[in-house]
Amino acid sequence: MTRHLITSAIPYINGIKHLGNLIGSQLPADLFARYQRARGLEVMFLCATDEHGTPAELAAAKAGQPVADYCAEMHGVQAEIARGFRLSFDHFGRSSSPQNHRLTQHFAGRLAEAGLIREVSEKQVYSNADGRFLPDRYIEGTCPNCGYDRARGDQCENCTKQLDPTDLVEPRSAISGSTDLEVRETKHLYLCQSGMRDQLNDWIDSKADWPILTTSIARKWLNDGDGLQDRGITRDLDWGIPVKKGDADWPGMEGKVFYVWFDAPIEYIACAGEWAEASGKSEADWERWWRTDKGAADVRYTQFMGKDNVPFHTLSFPATILGSGEDWKLVDYIKSFNYLNYDGGQFSTSQGRGVFMDQALAILPSDYWRWWLLSHAPESSDAEFTWENFQASVNKDLADVLGNFVSRVTKFCRSKFGEAVPEGGVWGPREDALIGDLTRRLRAYEAHMEAIEVRKAAQELRAIWVAGNEYLQDAAPWSTFKQDPEAAAAQIRLALNLIRFYAVISSPFIPDACDQLMRAMQSDDTAWPEDVKAALEGLAPGHGFSVPDVTFRKITDDERAAWQEKFAGTRD
Repeated sequence: MTRHLITSAIPYINGIKHLGNLIGSQLPADLFARYQRARGLEVMFLCATDEHGTPAELAAAKAGQPVADYCAEMHGVQAEIARGFRLSFDHFGRSSSPQNHRLTQHFAGRLAEAGLIREVSEKQVYSNADGRFLPDRYIEGTCPNCGYDRARGDQCENCTKQLDPTDLVEPRSAISGSTDLEVRETKHLYLCQSGMRDQLNDWIDSKADWPILTTSIARKWLNDGDGLQDRGITRDLDWGIPVKKGDADWPGMEGKVFYVWFDAPIEYIACAGEWAEASGKSEADWERWWRTDKGAADVRYTQFMGKDNVPFHTLSFPATILGSGEDWKLVDYIKSFNYLNYDGGQFSTSQGRGVFMDQALAILPSDYWRWWLLSHAPESSDAEFTWENFQASVNKDLADVLGNFVSRVTKFCRSKFGEAVPEGGVWGPREDALIGDLTRRLRAYEAHMEAIEVRKAAQELRAIWVAGNEYLQDAAPWSTFKQDPEAAAAQIRLALNLIRFYAVISSPFIPDACDQLMRAMQSDDTAWPEDVKAALEGLAPGHGFSVPDVTFRKITDDERAAWQEKFAGTRD
């Protein structure tokens, strides 16, 4: 049987992420992991915090903390929020881990031995006041094209013109504001991706089943302009993984660290090593997921990410793995997402515009957010979060369709038959038709989940909920009961079994609500319903149940208006 290795793009350490970040990688990855586990398959679901690079140093300085302390604290914060959203990672690691230090240095050594790393002398801006080289994006000044006075050294975000730091008028350090800048020569290592272009191109061409979004971005980087370029893999920073060739020092690279985009994807592998250590497992236990020469031949590896991360995962990381000449597992499928925008504009971390993950959990339980985000996932194009749409989706899908079904069935049964599955009566053509419809829809739902078609899967799941409501309306057991109590008992018995059925198949989307429904149905039978008819006979006559609390409450107009105003900008 296939084993599923699943990784989500690792979130950056400098702060709490917004809902757009959540739906771009972690949440759909969790959906897929939960589904494959529900089908009885072995899953390794890994994620981590991305902790290196200048932004981490600056965020730590702003917080008045040593960078290592800041990263440790923020890892704890992000891990707690992930638990709040019920992200079911097998391990949530850290790119600053000893495992990632060793593995990154190992890959660099292998690439050097293969002749795939070259040393380059280049000129870079140095800030005397800060005592450091400045990455392009940490140099600010006036754009020569549009006059915007906060243009960065790599691009003006106002007019989008690509820039070099030397293009800026009155350049200054974005760290200290100092204009005491000079251009100095420094040496860096470059990964020779250009020499692997044909190999990478053939590999991308072999992925005919990948989303167009993924392959089109990869091909653009491979073929546009001068084609795939070599990429710098070192930086002049204090915080990061020291540059080494395996265990050996790298002459001329003293005091330098590997570039965050070189070591961050390697953390996917290192994270499995962290999992093994934390779980008391052996090296062989994690290598069976990552080494094709050590048991990973039956592993299917799926990555989830936003479209901005695609070039590194389709080109740079595969170049690292292929270039090593070792038997590491390459990704089988990359699910990439467009952007989720916010209420007529964009989410903005710097401006506090939009809903951030901790704020969302303070407003409503995670299932409300999980359902809306997944059912509106930005797959084929960018999507937009609006409070009106969120309110409508929660109230219609979760409260009116699913929650109302559960409430009506359990309360009616309690009032007429007591808190146990009633006996008597037999199914007829109406019930057979429902089972046939549910079977067709369940197979379609499974197909969408296997193909990671998130919105289509959500639509099919909602249609399955609707089918139960339509059956209830058509059968009308409250009317049937007056003429034929036994027939009503058969109808309600089916409806109670539908609640358990819904709980099992909906759990990848809304796990907390489904746990609540399983407790109400007093069942721990979470087996996937391969046979719908058999599944709808799982709760036998006499089986006890309880009427659950409200599964999903409706969002009021006043709440929606208040939230819309609160999250328009300036995070508290």
